[in-house]
Amino acid sequence: MKAPARLLGPWMLTALVVGNIIGSGVFVLPAALAPFGAASLLGWAFTMGGALLLALVHAWLSQMVANHGGAYAYARLAFGDSAGFVAAWSYWTCVWTANAAIAVAFAGSLGAIWPAANATPWRGTAAALGVLWLCTAINAAGVREAGRMQLVTTALKVIPLLVFGVCGLALVHGAAYRPFNPSGQALTSVTTATAALTLWAFLGLEAATVPTGVVRDPQRTVPRATVAGMLIAGVATMLACTAVIGLLPHGAAQASAAPMAAAAAQTWGPAAGWAMGLVATVSCLGALNGWVLLQGQTPYAAAQDGLFPAPFARTDARGTPWFGLLLSSVLASVLIAANGSKSLVALFTLSILLSTAATLLPYVLSVLAWWRIDRGASVARRTAAALALAYSLWALIGTGAEALLWGGVLLLLGLPVFLWQRYRPAARRVSPER
Repeated sequence: MKAPARLLGPWMLTALVVGNIIGSGVFVLPAALAPFGAASLLGWAFTMGGALLLALVHAWLSQMVANHGGAYAYARLAFGDSAGFVAAWSYWTCVWTANAAIAVAFAGSLGAIWPAANATPWRGTAAALGVLWLCTAINAAGVREAGRMQLVTTALKVIPLLVFGVCGLALVHGAAYRPFNPSGQALTSVTTATAALTLWAFLGLEAATVPTGVVRDPQRTVPRATVAGMLIAGVATMLACTAVIGLLPHGAAQASAAPMAAAAAQTWGPAAGWAMGLVATVSCLGALNGWVLLQGQTPYAAAQDGLFPAPFARTDARGTPWFGLLLSSVLASVLIAANGSKSLVALFTLSILLSTAATLLPYVLSVLAWWRIDRGASVARRTAAALALAYSLWALIGTGAEALLWGGVLLLLGLPVFLWQRYRPAARRVSPER
């Protein structure tokens, strides 16, 4: 594969992972976790452990498999074209539906600092569409430009989150976390419930493995960026969410639509609350920019191997896969506009449902691919991979019947594309290589 001249270095790639993980969820998640009090830390520990194991498996795979495309490349090498297509189609669907959700979350965050922006459902829809196409334009300018944008926006959200988390925890008292488990449920039930809630906050840990064709020294840079990015994002998110639970009264945290901004305002004044709302807006912008970067890369890799239609493999002079980039944004725009009369919360929920249903299957396929590719692995790695597989299967099943049904529908929509690419006379087949 001929690599574009403009490449992503270690800092930009780490920022891509951190920025894609930290999006909108961290700023609203404390409201969902508040009923469980300090016991929510059990769910955080479970989710962070599972996410770290998945990050390690993806890091090992990126060292062994040089192909572009992340889960698609791993599944195709291990199990053939059919599994590769399933991984590519699922992940691509996950990305553009997630972009619709993040764009909607941006509109909601913007409304917190500029109420007129989403005073009506259609204004919110216009704001969501506007930011989506802004990020599309940035990415169309080239991977390097998108990487610079990601580096800046990631710094602008991670640093305030870490400061908020550390300073907030320094101000809370132990009494704020008592009772330890206000829900009254069994701790096993609390762990399961909170782990399911925090799962959305960790999607994106695999981001560095997708655009390896535009990464400098990918076999060194990708593993380091994957693990480091996941740890940075995980620690910042957990600290901030735990601080909010300690700073706000139990009922206030649960009822607030912007609990982190409310906690900042109560602790340091209205200006701090407005500033945290601004951080949330920047966070959504950075996450959207990072996910838009990926929406052209997975179908680009699959199209190069003849599994996606040829237009997805077209690039411009800057090496940007412009067809996949634009089509993905068009599909995300249709999803946003088709539900423009709904509230932002309803639209955000719909987009998350579609995205979560599509993203977990590639995780499972990636871990299974590692088992097949690295047959001489050490006992320690095999143990870690077994736990990662158990976690990813638990997460897939735990999404519920509705999400699994949506996942099945999305896969069926890709079946005609796969059959056409597989059986058309001019189909080009490229053998997967390590």
